[in-house]
Amino acid sequence: MGTGVLCKAWAMACLAWLAVQPLNVEAGEPLGPPALTLARTYTGDMDPAGWWVSEKLDGVRGYWTGKSLVSRSGYPIDAPPWFVAGFPDFPLDGELWMGRGRFHETSGVVRKTGGGDTWKEMRYSVFDAPDENLAFEARLEKARSWFEAHPSPHVLILVQERCHGRKDLQRRLAETETRGGEGLMLRRPGSAWAPGRSYDLLKVKSFQDAEARVIEHIGGTGKYLGKMGSIRVEMANGIRFAIGTGFSDKDRENPPPIGSTVTFRYKELNPSGIPRFASFMRIRDDL
Repeated sequence: MGTGVLCKAWAMACLAWLAVQPLNVEAGEPLGPPALTLARTYTGDMDPAGWWVSEKLDGVRGYWTGKSLVSRSGYPIDAPPWFVAGFPDFPLDGELWMGRGRFHETSGVVRKTGGGDTWKEMRYSVFDAPDENLAFEARLEKARSWFEAHPSPHVLILVQERCHGRKDLQRRLAETETRGGEGLMLRRPGSAWAPGRSYDLLKVKSFQDAEARVIEHIGGTGKYLGKMGSIRVEMANGIRFAIGTGFSDKDRENPPPIGSTVTFRYKELNPSGIPRFASFMRIRDDL
């Protein structure tokens, strides 16, 4: 049996298992990561003409198993019953989102048990409906048709538009970033669903992002005297460096804990592998 067939069989088994597992929301027990398609980075060496393009939402990934919402790490998301009322009995992949520049607020609501009214401004933006038997357009139409028949004020089907080439992509990226957006996503037309990193799904950003573990807090000077000035982090490859920008005053008073994982953005890697212009984005509190 080929590797591709084995991967698909494993993914379908995961989907079936997730659909029947009870969620222990009160205890917050993880179910194991759902099978997700993960994006690679657009490098500019490919002409994106004809590909689908959409905004990259800076929210919290939410996977609908057909019965419940779980995070990308497999933790149950305690969405109110009224929020998920009318959701389908088939899987959906999307982003829980409260608007541009509101990631921390969104994350706080999603992590809270019994959030209730705090979910009123939340939207579930659907960008896929995992099904190995359907092409991307048919999967999205499947989700769109469901919610046309079962309207929900809490659900959006993410707008997908045709890209007309590199210049069009750069124009769209500049406009999105000017509005406070994080970047864009490119999807290959007619692409099949498959778990794992995919060249059929590409993220487009002026800056790249990565993750690292916090190993030290470095005290500030000047106006940051008595507060955190920067953090020293270690990437998975063992490279260590300091991040001193991107923090709010609140972040500096309550810095990311030692041992926590943070997401940072950077322009490029220097010859020694250290990210240039590294800037703090957020704590990866879904890990």
